[in-house]
Amino acid sequence: MASRNFYIHIILRVTFITLTALGLAFLFTKGYYVVCFFMLGFLCFQAWQLVYYINNINRKLAYFFDAIKNEDFTLHFPEKDLIESFQSLNQSLNRVNALIQDVHLKKQEQEQYYQEILKHSNIGILTFNEKGHIIFSNPTVEKLLNYKPLNHIKQLAQVDKGLYALFEDLKPFDQKLYQLTNEREKTQLAIKSTSININKQELLLVVIQDINKELDEKETDSWVKLIRVLTHEIMNTITPITSISESILRYFKKDDKMVNADTFEVKHIENTIKGLEVIKEQGNDLMSFVQSYRTLLSVPEPDKEIVEAKKLLSKVLVLMQQDGVNNKVEIKLDISPDNLELFVDSKQITQVMINLAKNALQSLKNKENGIIKMSAGINNANKKYITVTDNGSGIAPELIEEIFVPFFTTKNSGTGIGLSLSKQIMQLHGGSLMVHSVPDKNTTFVLTF
Repeated sequence: MASRNFYIHIILRVTFITLTALGLAFLFTKGYYVVCFFMLGFLCFQAWQLVYYINNINRKLAYFFDAIKNEDFTLHFPEKDLIESFQSLNQSLNRVNALIQDVHLKKQEQEQYYQEILKHSNIGILTFNEKGHIIFSNPTVEKLLNYKPLNHIKQLAQVDKGLYALFEDLKPFDQKLYQLTNEREKTQLAIKSTSININKQELLLVVIQDINKELDEKETDSWVKLIRVLTHEIMNTITPITSISESILRYFKKDDKMVNADTFEVKHIENTIKGLEVIKEQGNDLMSFVQSYRTLLSVPEPDKEIVEAKKLLSKVLVLMQQDGVNNKVEIKLDISPDNLELFVDSKQITQVMINLAKNALQSLKNKENGIIKMSAGINNANKKYITVTDNGSGIAPELIEEIFVPFFTTKNSGTGIGLSLSKQIMQLHGGSLMVHSVPDKNTTFVLTF
């Protein structure tokens, strides 16, 4: 409506100016110079009115946009005692101003709501720009680092120089663990970062979490699982030894008295020999079990070197191919890029790969169209990985958390340290070993470096 009235007023004013100019020209040709003088003054007045009218509207629009820019919503344009076009324009500007003010208030309420959530979060959150200026930090960060206020990451050097060096080199999607030590305690921090863009400014959003409690719970849980497995294995070995020992003892002792040698029968001697043989076997099994435990505790530090992934996996393929042929299993390789290199201990990682491949072969026993696929590449987080995938029987969901516990096994043979040893080797490499399994469909072990 305001726009239409504006156009009508402009057209009418331009029309009057044009008619006045034509009349002035006509009177000038007729020689009415006195009248022409007054007509010229009237023409100038009309031109000034047109300019004033347009400038007045422009000023209002300029004031309006300046007020919006400065978040000043107190500006109000009069809506009475004006010509219709100005009245319609002012009404429109006031309506727009009210709508923007409403949106701004809702945005402020929402921002305040999120600020309160961040303030009361038990996870530390901070953002800083490329120059290191900290834009936001919640109270949890200040509490974890025991420093406030935080304005620049250089202040972290006063907390811990190593922590400052970590933040200085932090890149988007980095995940770091850092132990912060002060005079009171040691705090294990999990630090994750991601990149965000606000108002055309690149910021790094960092999440900091104290994981001491989680680590304690995991450690306790791991000890419980380990003790349960150890108890099970030791009891399985000791129980028959105790039982056989009692049976043999009855041949030599009766009513707490030694039995006379003349009363021995041949079958008693035979049973004693058999019993002692079983005790010896059980003792040897227990010694092997303890030796396995010692092996798990004495994994050497990796002797790392640059190794071609293709060469490493091809070696594993050759070692496993014969077993694969015997089991009628197809073993595939997939390496991308073809020249991928890994900085690893070749012997240790080969040991891990053989263990995973053998487990895959066992899961494919008596299965037709069995396939094992060994892949290597670079994931979205720019980390190198190796995967071993098979389409065998898989791992039951309730056992997923148990398979990495030392000495836990679902097989009739074996010590149960293969996967736990493999995981320890990956941890010594600064990497991880994870598993994903859908029973009777596929199982994938992922080595991330």
